[in-house]
Amino acid sequence: MSGGSNRDVLLAGAAAAFTVDLLIYPLDTLKTRKQSQDFLRTFADPAAKTKVPSTQLFRGLYQGIGIVIVATLPAAGTFFSVYESAKSFFGRHGAGIGLPQPVVHSAASAVAEMASCVVLTPAEVIKQNAQMISRRQGSEGKSTSIEALRHLGGPGVGRKLLSGYTAMVARNLPFTAIQFPIFEYARTAIWSRRSGTTKGGTGLGSRENGSLLETGVITGTSAGLAGSFAAVITTPMDVVKTRMMLMAGEEQDLKQGAHDRHSGSPENSHGRHHGGLSVARQVIKERGIPGLFRGSVLRAVWTAVGSGLYLGMYEVSKVWLTRGKDADDQSFP
Repeated sequence: MSGGSNRDVLLAGAAAAFTVDLLIYPLDTLKTRKQSQDFLRTFADPAAKTKVPSTQLFRGLYQGIGIVIVATLPAAGTFFSVYESAKSFFGRHGAGIGLPQPVVHSAASAVAEMASCVVLTPAEVIKQNAQMISRRQGSEGKSTSIEALRHLGGPGVGRKLLSGYTAMVARNLPFTAIQFPIFEYARTAIWSRRSGTTKGGTGLGSRENGSLLETGVITGTSAGLAGSFAAVITTPMDVVKTRMMLMAGEEQDLKQGAHDRHSGSPENSHGRHHGGLSVARQVIKERGIPGLFRGSVLRAVWTAVGSGLYLGMYEVSKVWLTRGKDADDQSFP
């Protein structure tokens, strides 16, 4: 990939990430709160001793958005740069051994996810702990991202900021491995159908020559359908990841005696230092198998919207940047 095209990919990924973050972040906050043990104790359990107004669940839905904007842009650029390069690499070297295209797309997305998760995990830890902070009167002007980072500070801060990396990879790898082959197949099938039904040589059904609106709609629809399906399948890994990342902040609660989360009491320390499998067993013990699918509907909805906007905006941005560059090249032969 040339320097110019690589820059186009980075800019397109950044534009897509920024747009999606602003639009669907409240749904992500609600999903995090529903999956947390704090929510189960205070909102879902009628026998809970701590009574919290239900409106509290819907307050501060943009808490933690600052760190996400800062970190998601380079993470998105990293993902798309690695994905495009890996797809080209696997496609080129896999052609000789007859490697199917779905395998190429799955392998490329897996490599890209592992790279982007290194950038994204610390921000995800800060974000999810910020989403769980209860706003106190007079504190509305303060950044919850900074407050969460301070809360996570102290000895072992590096370990805390990487809490849940393996769980995030375990969620994202199957998610992208499921989503991207379905997405690429659906998008190709729709474009092929459009090309087959377009008459008169107008080119409106061509992926290369279609309008920006058509490109965005087809890409977004394909990505949304594929993403919502993959989201439901991978919800158990998402629940485990959320619990592990929130434990990083709750461990600090125990050390400091802090009680500023929704429940007013830290999660019990059972399973605190164990891996994802132990956390999954703890969830099953508390709520059974359905507990691993808490927030799946919210996750499916926001992933459908998010993936549609994300990949739709990415593709539109990339096409727009490429066409602008081609036009400049033609103007100066």
